[in-house]
Order: sequence, then C-alpha cells, then structure tokens
Amino acid sequence: MTLRTWARDLALGARFAVTGGRTGRLRTLLTATGVGLGVTLLLLAAALPNMLFQREVRESLRAVDGSESITSPRPDSFLHLGRTTDYRGDAISGLLLRPEGDRPTVPPGAKAFPARGEMLVSPALRELLDSPDGDLLEKRLPYKVAGTIGEAGLIGPAELRYVAHVGFLTTDNFDGRGVRYGWSVPEEPMNAFLILLVLVASVVLLVPVLVFIATAVRFGGEQRDRRLAALRLVGADTAMTRRIAAGESLAGALLGLLVGLGLFAVAREFAGAFTIWDVNAYPSDVVPMPALAGLVLVTVPVASVVVTLFALRGVAIEPLGVVRTSTPRHRRVWWRLLLTAAGVALLAPVIGGIELTQTGIDSTQIGIGVALALTGLTTLLPWLVEAVVKRLHAGPVAWQLAVRRLQLSSGTAARAVSGIVVAATGAIALQMLFQAMESDFTQGTGADSSRAQIAIGTHAKDGDEARAMIGRFERTEGVGDVIGVVSSSVWRPGPLKNGEEFAPMAPIRIGDCASLAEFATLPSCREGDVFILLTHGAQGAPPDSWVTRTARPGVTVALRDPHPHPHPDAPESRQKGPLPEWRIPAGARFVDSRPDPTGMYEYGVLATPSAIGPARLDTPDATAMVRLDPAVPDAAEHVRNTAADIDPTAWLRTLEDTQQDAQFSSVRTGILVGSTLTMLLVAASLLVTTLEQLRDRKRLLSSLVAFGTRRSTLSWSVLWQTAVPMLLGLGLAVLGGLGLGFVLLSMTAQRVRDWWVFLPVTGIGLALIAAVTLLSMPLLWRLMRADGLRTE
Repeated sequence: MTLRTWARDLALGARFAVTGGRTGRLRTLLTATGVGLGVTLLLLAAALPNMLFQREVRESLRAVDGSESITSPRPDSFLHLGRTTDYRGDAISGLLLRPEGDRPTVPPGAKAFPARGEMLVSPALRELLDSPDGDLLEKRLPYKVAGTIGEAGLIGPAELRYVAHVGFLTTDNFDGRGVRYGWSVPEEPMNAFLILLVLVASVVLLVPVLVFIATAVRFGGEQRDRRLAALRLVGADTAMTRRIAAGESLAGALLGLLVGLGLFAVAREFAGAFTIWDVNAYPSDVVPMPALAGLVLVTVPVASVVVTLFALRGVAIEPLGVVRTSTPRHRRVWWRLLLTAAGVALLAPVIGGIELTQTGIDSTQIGIGVALALTGLTTLLPWLVEAVVKRLHAGPVAWQLAVRRLQLSSGTAARAVSGIVVAATGAIALQMLFQAMESDFTQGTGADSSRAQIAIGTHAKDGDEARAMIGRFERTEGVGDVIGVVSSSVWRPGPLKNGEEFAPMAPIRIGDCASLAEFATLPSCREGDVFILLTHGAQGAPPDSWVTRTARPGVTVALRDPHPHPHPDAPESRQKGPLPEWRIPAGARFVDSRPDPTGMYEYGVLATPSAIGPARLDTPDATAMVRLDPAVPDAAEHVRNTAADIDPTAWLRTLEDTQQDAQFSSVRTGILVGSTLTMLLVAASLLVTTLEQLRDRKRLLSSLVAFGTRRSTLSWSVLWQTAVPMLLGLGLAVLGGLGLGFVLLSMTAQRVRDWWVFLPVTGIGLALIAAVTLLSMPLLWRLMRADGLRTE
C-alpha cells in the first residue's frame, strides 16, 4: 500500500465531506463544531501557563526596584508607599508617590508623573468611580483623576489600581525610597503536594476534551456507512472505503482545527472582558506554549483517522448495504479493566512516597497512570450500558422506545456521556485531594472575627488626637462597637546600667474597662484602675521579668525615652525639656494576657483614662478594633473611608480566622478556571451530540409521528435515552472517582476527609441532563414534522 494511494483515498473522502449534499455538509459542520470546541479549550489550556507567568512578570516590572539602597534624596528619587484596600469584595491596589527631585522616574503605564494631589487610574477603576456604585470609593480616594494607567502598569485589563502623587509621605511613614521600577523575586519552588494537584488537574481537565474530539469525528456514522455502501457498488473494495471514511473524518477534523483556531482568536481578543475566579488577561498574554500548540495541531487530525478506522472494524460494508448482525457481538470487558488496572499499577509504587517537604515527583509515571485509569473508565461505560439496558423491558411507551433504541445502539449513547463521566470522575478525585490538602495549606491566624471584624492603627501627634480618632470610628455609620486604646511606651528613668544601650521600656495602653478586657483576663475593673499585663512567655513574647524591670506597682516610669538615639531619617529631634514621669499606683494588679481579637498576646501596662490622661503620652498611636453592624450592608466600606480620611497611611486589617498559602490559592484558582471551561465544553459537547443523534433519526421520528405516536411520548423517550446512560455513567464516575481519589491520597499519606464529596458533582450531572433535554426540544419538534418523510 503506497502513500500515494492513501493520499488519493483520503482526498476523495475529504471531497465527499464538503460536496456530499446538504446532509453530508451538515455532518461535516457538526464534526467541525465539535472538534473546534475541543481545540479551542486545548489551546486555552496550552496558553494558561504563559498567561499566569505574564501576570507575574507584569507584577514584577511595575514594582519599585529594591535591589539598590538609596539613602539620600536624588533628582530622580521618590518615596513610595503601597496601599491595598477592598471595596465590596474587590481588591484595589494603589501606589502613593512623593518625588524628591525634579526628574522623578515615571511609573510604568504612565505618560508623565502625576501632579501633586492627582492620580492615575486603571480603566476598570475609572469606570467604577464614574458609576453610581463608586460613590463610597470616591470618598476614599480624594485625588483628582488626571489620566489612565496603560497596559505596562497593570496585570490585567480588569485590575482596579491607582497611582497617586501625595505630599504627606515622609521617611517616617514610607515603604522606601526608589529611583526605578522593575525587579524580580526568586521563584519559590512548589512542594510535592501542589505539583501533584497541578498534574492530576491537567490530566483530569484535558482527557474529557480528547474524549469529546474522538466522539465528534464519529458524528453521522450511519449515513456515512450508507454512502460507503454505494461506493462498494461502483467498485471500491473494503480497504478503500475505510480510507475514504477516514478522509471524511480528516476533513471534518481539519475544518475543526480552523474553527478552533478562529474561536481561540476570538476568545483571545475578548480575554480581558471576562473574569473567571478573579483572573483575566490581556490578549497579548494569551499565547499557547509552542510545543503544546503543535501537539494539539498534530494530534487532532491523526486521532480522527485512527478513531474512524477503529469504529469501522466491526462493520461490513457491502455493495447492497451495510451488513450488521442482528445480535451485536457482546463487548468484552477484560481489556477495559486491564486499562484501569494498568493505571493503578503505575500509581501503586508511589503510594506513601510523596511528602510535603519534597519539591519534585515522578510526573510522567503519575500522569500516565491517572490518564490510563480515566481512559479505562471511559471504555468501561459502553460495556456497562450494554449490560444494563439488555435487561430492561417493561414500562411506558416512551420508556420502551428509549430502551429499544439503547439496546440497538448503546455505544452511541454511551459515547455521548463519556466526557461527563471522565470529568465527573476527575472532579471527585480532585475534590478529595483539595479537602485533604487544604488543612496543610490553611493556617489559623489566631484572630477571632466574632469579637471584631476590622482592626485599624494610626499614629497621632498627641493623646487627645488619638482619642479623637477612636471617637470618629465610634460615630461611623455601620459600627456596632469599638475596642479602642491609645498606646505608647513607658521607660525606666535614670542612667543606663552597665551593658545597656537602651533604656528598658514596656508598652502602655489606655482605654475603658470594656476595651482593656479584650487584652487581659481582668478580675474586676473600674475607672482609675491600672494593671500590669504579663504573657508568661506566650507566643514568643518577652519574659515577664523584661516587663517588670520597668513597670511594677508603685514605681515611677518615664513617658518619654530618657536616652533617645537620633535616627538619620527622623524628620526632627524629640522635644527638649523636663522628662515627663508618671508613678504607677501601688494598687496596680498583675493580670494574665489573653489573645486580643487579632490573635496577639500583648504585655505591658493597661490603664484607664482616670489613672493617666492620654494627653500625657509621647508619640501615641490610636488602635481601634471594630465590630460591624450586620444590618448595614456597606458598614466595612464606611469604616475604611473613615480610616483613609483620618490618615491615608493608617494600617487596616480585615480579621479572618484562617488564611491560605499563596501558592495553594494560586493553584486552586487555576484549577477552578480550567474546571469551569471544561464543564462548559462538556455541556456543549453533550448538546451537540444529542442534536446530531436526533438529526440521524429524522426519518424514524417522522414515521413514528405519522403512525400516531404522540410528540410528548417521543420527548420523554429522548429524555430517557439521555438519562439512562448518564445515570449509569455518574454511578461509574462516583465509584471511579472515590477509588482514584483514595489512591492519590494514599500517595501523600493523607486520609479521606469526606466520602460524600460526589454529591455536588452528581447534582451538576443531573442538571446537565435537564438542560440538554430542554435545549434539544425545539429541534426534536421540528424533526417530527411530516416533511421528514420526503427523500430524494
């Protein structure tokens, strides 16, 4: 058999695919649509690594270069302070700048340095500020919008970001001094658990796509077989007809490649218009990795030829028609189980061999093992459907029509839902991995969000101002209660002792009894009381002796550092004059520290305002921990606005009980994005396959209606034909997913957290049945018209 013969027959088949009348063209179009959807998702998957990498590159290029220490002002230097805030669930990043010379470096994405009091904003932030929803945020950013940040200064077109020129930055409240932008952070290697997650997710998300493409190239098989029988009648032999059939599929696959490339180009252009799990990108960043893209472009057409030849292996195409035995040969189960067993055999040696501290795993062995296990389940589904439906008989007319159709051609129905089985199996296994690994990558912050939801801290020029700041939070809309203290330090007066470079000191906090009780276990408290707060070394705090060498009942302490060490960046020296002192009451009591709402154990002196007025403190800070009123929807936004109005450099922290590892969160986001796209493809594939099956049965449906079958009966029949394979497939997916998840967890010596993780997945599968059935109804009713009996 020469290559020229193959080329001739493949070309003839391709010609039939595009010139075979309306029916042939429709089949080719359906094949191209199915393949195109699969190719689009494969190309998007191939572009995802580069897209995420480019986001990191953009983040590093716009960051102020910290590789060089700038100790004094220069014509091109500037002070900078990064600010991040939340607004109704969306993160907003900001950069505050103050130039120190007449030639400050222009921020990335800006055409010129903004004037004082002005800011540059991203297009998405400008749109938000200009909308009615941006009224509260506009109060938080009291700068005049002078321009737009370009692509070079953003990680994505939907990012909310601003860069402002302010005059209040000093060396006392800045992040640093810079002269240029752009620096890189050494990449932190992923640990083995995360690598396993990424590897399994990649296989789980891509195998359904390949299954769908293999299904799409078999669309219209019955009509194709009749056309090949006509070719036998004019002299073609069996081998030639199979090569011609492969040519038809190849034409549909090649056209599908063009459709996929076109859809990918369209999706790429609109990448910035959609945000999936907080991820969006510029079109220039959505570029497939060349090796992966090349693999897709080669694999799809080759697979179309192989799948077609494989599908025709049990069909005898004779000159007078397609000969099929009345009783199809039963499918053999042994080789299907062998695939799954081979996958498990590859995974078995890795069981218990992956530890959290590792930075590498045998990706090839695990990837092939997972792929074989999933493929084995896919091939097992047709056998399972055939074995079950041959035992189904009695029931309503709609049920009998559906069962008889499945008994005659169960393979087509099984292939239609095979993609969902693979996706559901992988989703269950991934969910088991997520649940088990989440505890390893989730840490308790120690904060108690039931006691307070937001903590704010800021500097004040004196104690009265600090107390006034706390009062403003108490009057803010949506605030239920405020835990507020004015804090500073007290020092041991007198000369330094041998070996001491600094005067011993201890923190002091002044507040009402309710606020002080959040820091210590108080036996009782009334106005005028003072307490010495001890941690007993909890949470790495200094030993109690470190506190008591300065603060004890009855001793006198200094309210200003008696031996200040001038700092070169200090804006001015401390005030001269007599050293202010305060005598701790002899009745002051020792109390034990308790975690405050932020989770910290504090130490030092606690005092009520009557014992020592806040106005006496030196360089005090105001700290407020706020309880929000749940009845006010924007309570948190009002608090953030108050904090920004009091001091734009104030720190603000939203209290959360737990926090997740950044790499784990990034991997989880990527998998959620891929899962969403895969489920959309699975839904589309099921719909396209159902419509193709209905089109193949156009004459049969019209005949049944002509003989008096009710249309509602046929509609229920279509539902049962989709539901029976789907339910069997979901059952197989549950067993396979739980088994695969158990094996994967055994690799990391993890235990199963929840055996019921399959419930949401099965719910999605059942919803797909209902959705596909509803969407196929219009075509079904049109195909049941009498004109479907006409023929040429």
